[in-house]
Amino acid sequence: MNISRFAQRLSLLATLLVAPLVVSAESAIPAPPQLAAKSYVLMDAASGKVLVENNGDQRLPPASLTKLMTAYIATLEIRKGQIGEEDMVTVSEHAWRTGGAASGGSTMFLPVNSQVKVNDLLHGIIIQSGNDASIALAEYIAGSEDAFADMMNATAEKLGMNNSHFMNATGLPDPEHYSSAHDMAILARAIINEDKQHYAIYSQKEFFWNNIKQGNRNLLLWRDSTVDGLKTGHTNEAGYCLVASAVRDGARMITAVFGTDSEKTRAAETQKLLTYGFRFFETQTFYKKGEELTQATVWKGTARQVKAGLAEDLSMTLPKGQVKQLQAVMVLDPQLVAPLKQGDVIGKVEVKLGDEVVHSANLIALEEVEEGGFFRRLWDSIRLFFYGLFN
Repeated sequence: MNISRFAQRLSLLATLLVAPLVVSAESAIPAPPQLAAKSYVLMDAASGKVLVENNGDQRLPPASLTKLMTAYIATLEIRKGQIGEEDMVTVSEHAWRTGGAASGGSTMFLPVNSQVKVNDLLHGIIIQSGNDASIALAEYIAGSEDAFADMMNATAEKLGMNNSHFMNATGLPDPEHYSSAHDMAILARAIINEDKQHYAIYSQKEFFWNNIKQGNRNLLLWRDSTVDGLKTGHTNEAGYCLVASAVRDGARMITAVFGTDSEKTRAAETQKLLTYGFRFFETQTFYKKGEELTQATVWKGTARQVKAGLAEDLSMTLPKGQVKQLQAVMVLDPQLVAPLKQGDVIGKVEVKLGDEVVHSANLIALEEVEEGGFFRRLWDSIRLFFYGLFN
């Protein structure tokens, strides 16, 4: 084979230009609003990028925002087939006494020893913020609330919630029970992106169960038609907290606000963050997960090429006017040797704004390539030797 042609085929860079424009002063944005809250985060849901934060990683009591994790684990267990939505759950004395009507906290008003469907408990957790529903479902899933807390902490670790630790399923005060605005935004993003069917519950304004109708405490569901979740929280220690999300013109933003002084304040401050995010930022998805972006050369395999793509969507959020200036560059490993498994990292995509790399993502093999026969491996070993001499 001609060495120059061979080298061309193994070229490392495949560059895709996205309508480059001249950077102008129009891309400058004003400073974000200062909120009357202890901690807050504004996150783009598509990319997971934090656009605004103040004390975003500070460990604070999350109050009933805890129930986002309780509900998330419950829906995970439903999707895995470990529990069913029609399963009947017995309300224990612990669930009734700790979270029931006599407790003085948020409750679904579950009678002790009654049986309730998993689906009803899930609605009671998300809409009514029922402590009794949270404990009953936690006990059904894990056997005890303590064991469920272990599941919560393991799940938090998997999600990268590095400033969270849970001691119960409700958010009732405990010195070792804490989270952060950033972590709650991460959790909200997982809830939204992983399970759209159950996420729809978060937008329901009220829930009627056992002849009792209770309203969702998220005031923004009534004030802003673009808001479709997520959850409020309040204790004397935590103050008034809210994790919210909204969609406008196809873009989704997530906010987490901790430690305001009233229901009205947490709604108003959250609205400020959402307005700022949608007004001054835009999101674009360049490549979808699983989409073939290019092919990479493979050595010593049954195939000479392997399809390359991304494990997750490649989305970028930047100040308005900058997205069109981005340049995406694909860098492939020039010496991929079979066998390759689907999902193996074989290169990367770098997204640049001018000379600055603003995002990178791994390119993965979209298919398997098995090891070739003896003569293919021998011949490619020789070719690799000479390729190394000329590169």
